Amino acid sequence: MNKIINKEQFSEKVFKLEIEAPLIAKSRKAGHFVIVRVGEKGERVPLTIAGADLQKGTITLVVQEVGLSSKRLSELKVGDYITDVVGPLGQATHIENFGTVICAGGGVGVAPMLPIVQALKAAGNRVITVLAGRTKELIILEKEMRESSDEVIIMTDDGSYGKKGLVTEGVEEVIKREKVNKCFAIGPAIMMKFICLLTKKYEIPTDVSLNTIMVDGTGMCGACRITVGGKTKFVCVDGPEFDGHQVDFDEMLKRMRAFSSIEQDEMKKLQASCEATKSENLDGRDAPWREELRKSMKAKDRSSIERVHMNELEPTYRIQHRMEEVNRGLNKEQALIEAKRCLDCANPGCVEGCPVEIDIPRFIKNIERGEFLEAAKTLKETSALPAVCGRVCPQEKQCESKCIHLKMGKEAVAIGNLERFAADYERESGQIYIPEIKNKNGIKIAVIGSGPAGLAFAGDMIKFGYDVTVFEALHEIGGVLKYGIPEFRLPNKIVDVEIESLRKMGVVFEKDCIVGKTISVEDLKEEGFKGFFVASGAGLPNFMNIPGENSINIMSSNEYLTRVNLMDAASPESDTPVTFGKNVAVIGGGNTAMDSVRTAMRLGAERAMIIYRRSEEEMPARIEEVKHAKEEGIEFLTLHNPIEYIADEEGRVKQVILQKMELGEPDASGRRRPVAIEGATETIDIDLAIVSVGVSPNPIVPSSIKGLEMGKWGTINVDDNMESSIPMIFAGGDIVRGGATVILAMGDGRKAAAAMNEKLKK
Repeated sequence: MNKIINKEQFSEKVFKLEIEAPLIAKSRKAGHFVIVRVGEKGERVPLTIAGADLQKGTITLVVQEVGLSSKRLSELKVGDYITDVVGPLGQATHIENFGTVICAGGGVGVAPMLPIVQALKAAGNRVITVLAGRTKELIILEKEMRESSDEVIIMTDDGSYGKKGLVTEGVEEVIKREKVNKCFAIGPAIMMKFICLLTKKYEIPTDVSLNTIMVDGTGMCGACRITVGGKTKFVCVDGPEFDGHQVDFDEMLKRMRAFSSIEQDEMKKLQASCEATKSENLDGRDAPWREELRKSMKAKDRSSIERVHMNELEPTYRIQHRMEEVNRGLNKEQALIEAKRCLDCANPGCVEGCPVEIDIPRFIKNIERGEFLEAAKTLKETSALPAVCGRVCPQEKQCESKCIHLKMGKEAVAIGNLERFAADYERESGQIYIPEIKNKNGIKIAVIGSGPAGLAFAGDMIKFGYDVTVFEALHEIGGVLKYGIPEFRLPNKIVDVEIESLRKMGVVFEKDCIVGKTISVEDLKEEGFKGFFVASGAGLPNFMNIPGENSINIMSSNEYLTRVNLMDAASPESDTPVTFGKNVAVIGGGNTAMDSVRTAMRLGAERAMIIYRRSEEEMPARIEEVKHAKEEGIEFLTLHNPIEYIADEEGRVKQVILQKMELGEPDASGRRRPVAIEGATETIDIDLAIVSVGVSPNPIVPSSIKGLEMGKWGTINVDDNMESSIPMIFAGGDIVRGGATVILAMGDGRKAAAAMNEKLKK
């Protein structure tokens, strides 16, 4: 949390806040912004940094009350704490000696313009600043601007101060009297639009700083996307500054009004109101107790037991209760029966199929003999997140796919369900096993990202004796486990217990810290960190780049799920808005698409559809996910592909045009390639579209590390030991794979930990 140490009121609704944020103050440059959150249910709001004091370790923000979140921030007093301040984010302003530069600031846009003016003047430019506001009271930071400008022109709408007129009039006055080489504009979007129209006429290069809707601010959700030069750009990663002559301001203005009605409703409410290797003990296959178990029942009798199927909530009930987990888990009797099905094979294929190499027969046999806590302890020897993996890992494609029962024409042992049972039993018993950490070596290790790969790596390294610190960009620990997976599949309380176990083992977690922005790898090296594991994920959403895709109420699955899962936007108590669509189309066929469409149904959709360009057979989603979706009334429009969205006069999506497809020859993925059927299209009415067609690696961390070798698609290249081209910088998970399951990411983390440990011991 960040303390407010000074507050100044510029006008009735404009305030300047000085906030303690030493790391941000050290790293910020002109043009950078931060994400601010007030309260545990608060919205994540972007604010450009107006200044910094390195000696005091503070940054300055200027806030105007325009909505619920800015009002909450403005109401804070000196000595109060802001829940989260994350940054610095975005690209810094490009500063050079252009010659004569006009800096046009309107309203609170004057505040972020100040560091740009100061930097331009320091670079040797002639700086002419035009300040604009409706009245004299809304002209801010005049004194500071005069100190760093060669000339200051003030324009007010009512003529109460300076010259009467619009900002464009002040800008054009300068252009007509002398040669201008460059223009910068920051303020309301409509103001920047008209300045750009003016400077384009005079062929003066113009940069604008955009402040759009954001959720995470690190490129994960795609909410801030705009069109620049005909291409989709993300303001938080590619900006916030762009060539103003290339920005589609009309589209941007429409998108910024996406949640205006929800915001107005909310304002009304406010006003009304152990070692990382396998243990060597007597639990091996030749242990007397395991031999006795095998002898207690013939293999033929074990294999004749039908697989126990987990209880589930009824579909009609569960779609009305989005926070209740659909799968209810096995009870003791069910777990004991299912555990008897395991043959305790001499060469267990299931272990080979497990990316984190859990001793599966041992934990299952412990369940069979009633030693449930020992089963959980076995899981924790190699898995930092057994309760999570028991719920979301695709066991049918991994450990269970290697089960010997399949060769006999039987269903595989329900390994995932038993894993969940053991982990849940331990949690509910209150007797949670925390491995004792011996032989602490004092060597500092940094983990960048708190998703599955980062947590698995941290769990192993802390057991090896290292001092482990995990740096997380968001305000919650857990990465995709928190923002990407709904509570009806993975309750947050389950993730929190797993994280708390790591914390009790000694892992330190630093939230709201973006490595590459707030602090650099070089900074961490200076603080004594000797090894690094990059697990920052692949949070940059892909879009299809088809006509109309930037219409209002078309969002990425990352944005939609982050709003609902991480920010709890569907709750009346949350400040973060979300669209409650009635006719919802989700584009894609993976698990994230299923999570999105099932969430939409729980938020009141009357019609919720999966639109997928291949057939159901080619869908990458888990079979269980597809089954649950169908039970809940989800429509599946397979062999259909969106080719255009149609918006209404307000820019809100109202229809999607679908191209009908057929399957051709297999492509590089081994799946049959979808081919368009010429002339076969279909138009469907929708009011919300969620695009779930994959993600790309987030570039913030990799781009901040000089000399890091990258792959074609922005992934980090690593060797067989997960080490990058820079010694002692390892990486794993989605930032390496481009897209991976929870368990594959965890496998990368464990592999990297083992390799780093060996290297540091030499």
